[in-house]
Amino acid sequence: MPRLASPIRLSLVLMLLFLAGPAPAQQARTPANTPRPQDPQHDHDHDDHHHDGTYRGRVIAEVMSYLGANWLMRPTRVQEERPDEMLDSLEIEPGMTVADVGAGVGYHALKMARRVGPEGVVYATDVQPQMLRMLNQRAKQAKLDNVKPVLVTQDDPGLPPGEVDLILMVDVYHEVSEPEATLRGLRAALKPGGRLVLVEFRAEDPNVPIKPEHKMTIAQARAEVEPNGFRFKEVLDFLPWQHIIIFEKPEDDAPAADPAEAEAEPAAEAEPAATP
Repeated sequence: MPRLASPIRLSLVLMLLFLAGPAPAQQARTPANTPRPQDPQHDHDHDDHHHDGTYRGRVIAEVMSYLGANWLMRPTRVQEERPDEMLDSLEIEPGMTVADVGAGVGYHALKMARRVGPEGVVYATDVQPQMLRMLNQRAKQAKLDNVKPVLVTQDDPGLPPGEVDLILMVDVYHEVSEPEATLRGLRAALKPGGRLVLVEFRAEDPNVPIKPEHKMTIAQARAEVEPNGFRFKEVLDFLPWQHIIIFEKPEDDAPAADPAEAEAEPAAEAEPAATP
């Protein structure tokens, strides 16, 4: 979620958005068999997470404060981001268990709750209790009983293991300060075959009027997410300014063994060879 430092900045951003207007819609898909982008600038044998606020060469954006929550509900968001069309493309079905990670005030969570229906569940997570209080109030006003607010931390997504069909992160992943720990937790929460969806402003396009640290390229997203056990599925590029980047947890995925437990278990003795 792009961070706004002051009401003055909010006014300037909204004016820029109004003047720019949405780009023409382009229905495009990048299929799963597209080769993974090469990442020659990074050695995967060492930790790419630095204490200077960067990860793998990009600046980790600051989490948007709850004081800017009104921006999440701006009327122009429908035109700029087309949230209903974005959710349509994800084929969310009644009865699903889904998660809106970094849900803020629940802009998408409440829409998802109506789609999964009373038999489904929406876990709406955020690191700020103030956001969740606003979300909970909106859910009560909408009489939606299937939204479960969850206060989480940057290194623990707080989702039940193996229960989630779809995890959605809209303009959120670039703010995660512990990407690898978060991705491990998200992968553990998904059912085999479950999807992780990142909606991010396109860094490839300099005309998208968003600060650089609040944008991501497809190559950046793939280079960070795939090494953490996800399989790239496709990209949908029909939104005015954002990518919809879809990954999935492999059907044959098995949880990684805990290194500490592996060390604690004595090695099995080899069976003696049979004497002819």
